[in-house]
Amino acid sequence: MLVRQILNSKPSREVATVGPDVPVLEAAGLLAEKRIGSLVVSGDGAEPLGILSERDIVCALARRGRDCLQEPVSALMTRRIITCRLEESADQVLEKMTEGRFRHLPVMDGGQMVGLISIGDVVKARLSELAMEKDALEGMIMGH
Repeated sequence: MLVRQILNSKPSREVATVGPDVPVLEAAGLLAEKRIGSLVVSGDGAEPLGILSERDIVCALARRGRDCLQEPVSALMTRRIITCRLEESADQVLEKMTEGRFRHLPVMDGGQMVGLISIGDVVKARLSELAMEKDALEGMIMGH
């Protein structure tokens, strides 16, 4: 299964973004409100500058205390962004996520962000794919 297919199976391609100057406390509120694990940091909604995850916030709180909540998102965000392309396979994306120990990947097409996939999206797609393969094999065995 390709990233393109995974994105197409999602109810929405909307990517939750936040500007780099937004206070971390406000970004944390957005994470809680939307019940998501990360925000793409972007000035224009199309070019990712970084990613702010729950883990980034928790680590900053542990290191620096609650004062970090008043800092801009750009102070805590992960700047080294790993992305994927629409043509990549689910297995390639899972490998990137596992090696990098992160759960969200912006999807890029021609230098522009067109979506975001989570490890949950990829696992769900792979499980669906495996179920279809199982059904096809059972059909062949049963002569259907």
